[in-house]
Amino acid sequence: MQEFHVKQLNNLLCNNLSNLVKESKEEGFHFLERLMNEYKGGTNTFNEHGEALYGVFSKEGVCVAVGGLNIDPYSNQKIIGRLRRFYVAKKNRRKGLGKLLLKRIIYDAEKHFQVIVLRTNTEQADKFYTSLGFTKEEKFPGSTHFLNLN
Repeated sequence: MQEFHVKQLNNLLCNNLSNLVKESKEEGFHFLERLMNEYKGGTNTFNEHGEALYGVFSKEGVCVAVGGLNIDPYSNQKIIGRLRRFYVAKKNRRKGLGKLLLKRIIYDAEKHFQVIVLRTNTEQADKFYTSLGFTKEEKFPGSTHFLNLN
């Protein structure tokens, strides 16, 4: 079985995500394209306190999943983190890589935030997040799910 590892991406522009961006757009998701545009434009570089962007890489160095954590821009509370731009390559789904990535994000988030929120509109993502402890409830502005960290 191929080995994978999660690493924090300190400079998104040094990592080739073009295949993930292309695939996500073909599936009708444009959030990775927004990720690249926001990063290049400097509007979201995941560099505020507690923020981070992560990738899951194969042993050959290919990025097969990506996900980030920002301070929630929809609330006035710095204790709320927002899961952003979470995507796993189609051929690598249902192999535990999304879970691996999310667990790393949650582990690091616990040092800075009390709650993680996210927004999704797909049934598949809803099932994924609720299976990992998120509650489906629009309790926080602009979100569909949340996870208490304390």
